[in-house]
Amino acid sequence: MIGTLPKLRVDLLYRRRLATLQSVDDLVEALVNKVDAAGKLDETYFVYTADNGYHLGQFAIAEDDSIDDICTKIADTTIQRLYQVKSQLLPAQVADAAQAMSSAMRVEFYGFGASGAVATDAQHKFFRLQVATAAYSDPHMQSMSAVTLGDKDVVVAISQSGRTLDLMHSIKLAQQHGAVVVSLAPQNTPVSNAADLPIHINIEEDTDQFTPMTSRIAHLMVIDMLAVAVTQRRGPDFANHLNAIKQSIRSLRSEGDH
Repeated sequence: MIGTLPKLRVDLLYRRRLATLQSVDDLVEALVNKVDAAGKLDETYFVYTADNGYHLGQFAIAEDDSIDDICTKIADTTIQRLYQVKSQLLPAQVADAAQAMSSAMRVEFYGFGASGAVATDAQHKFFRLQVATAAYSDPHMQSMSAVTLGDKDVVVAISQSGRTLDLMHSIKLAQQHGAVVVSLAPQNTPVSNAADLPIHINIEEDTDQFTPMTSRIAHLMVIDMLAVAVTQRRGPDFANHLNAIKQSIRSLRSEGDH
C-alpha cells in the first residue's frame, strides 16, 4: 500500500525511476556490442535481474508510520540505493578522475545545499593527502576561486540534480582558465555533460518533502573511492605520512581512545 501519497507524486517518482533505467540500457548495449565483436553473440545468454522492493510502497513514508517503520524504511532505502549506485558506477570514470586529482596542484570542491556538505567532507579527506584543497558552497567564492585556477588544477563539481545554474557558471569559469572539471552528477544532465571527467551517479530520490538523503550518502561513498584511489597512487611510503597525521592528534584524545 502506498498510503497517503498523492497519485501525481507517485507518477513523478515512477517517471524518475524509468529515467534511471536509461543508464542500464546503455550498459547492456555496451556489453552486447563487446560480445558481438568477439563473435560470441549467438552462443551467449543475457540474464538481467533486479530487486526493487514493493514498487515504491516499501520505502514511502506514510503519515501514520511508527518510528520503527521510519528507521527500517530509511535504512532499507539507503542500502538499496547504494547498491544501485555500485552496480551502475563505471570504475574507469573513477580511475580517470583519481589520476587527474592525484597529479593536481590544487583540488577544489564545489557544491550547493546538501552537495555543499559533501564538498566540505571531501575537503576534509583530501587535505591529508598532500594536496592543496578547498571547498566552496557560495557562488561568489566559487567564481573568485575558479579564475585563479590553472591547467594543473582540478575542480570537483558535486550536484544531486545536475542542473544547478550557479554551479554551471563556476564550471565554465574554471574550464576557461584551464582547470580540469570532475563531476559527481546524474548522467545526461548539464553538469555531467559539461564536465571533462564525469562520474555518473544516477539515483532516484524524492526531494519534494525532504532534502537529499541517499544521494548525499552515495556522493560521500564515491568521494571515499576517490580518496582511497589517490592514496594508492601515492605509493607504499605514503603510509608513514598518514600515520604521522594520526599521531599528531593522539594527544588531543582522552585516555582509552585509539
